Amino acid sequence: MSKASSGTLYRGREGMWSWVGHRITGVVIFLFLLVHVLDTSLVRVAPGAYDAIMASYKNPLMALGETALVAAIVFHAFNGLRLILVDFWKQGTKYHRQMLWGVLALWVITMVGFSIRHLSIAFGGH
Repeated sequence: MSKASSGTLYRGREGMWSWVGHRITGVVIFLFLLVHVLDTSLVRVAPGAYDAIMASYKNPLMALGETALVAAIVFHAFNGLRLILVDFWKQGTKYHRQMLWGVLALWVITMVGFSIRHLSIAFGGH
């Protein structure tokens, strides 16, 4: 009796989570860019509305959103470089797990530095 296939090659391993993270961060970045284009376009059509929207962005809650956006961009960028290596480097598939751990380490280092500076300014520090 043979075991039925689950239909996926990843089965919850690093490659799958990297794939999922890359897709989610890509969608988040796209949605941000869509909103950014729309709210920026208000400056020509309704300057008062544009000023009101910009004023609403200047609060600590939005700073948390900005931090999440930067986290998505940084992961997407570092993981994209990893994917280029996996695709174009002969040894890429052999070392994809180690490169993912490198991506995550760089992401944490980058985000700790960014978050400390950005959130300290947003929450009243200098």
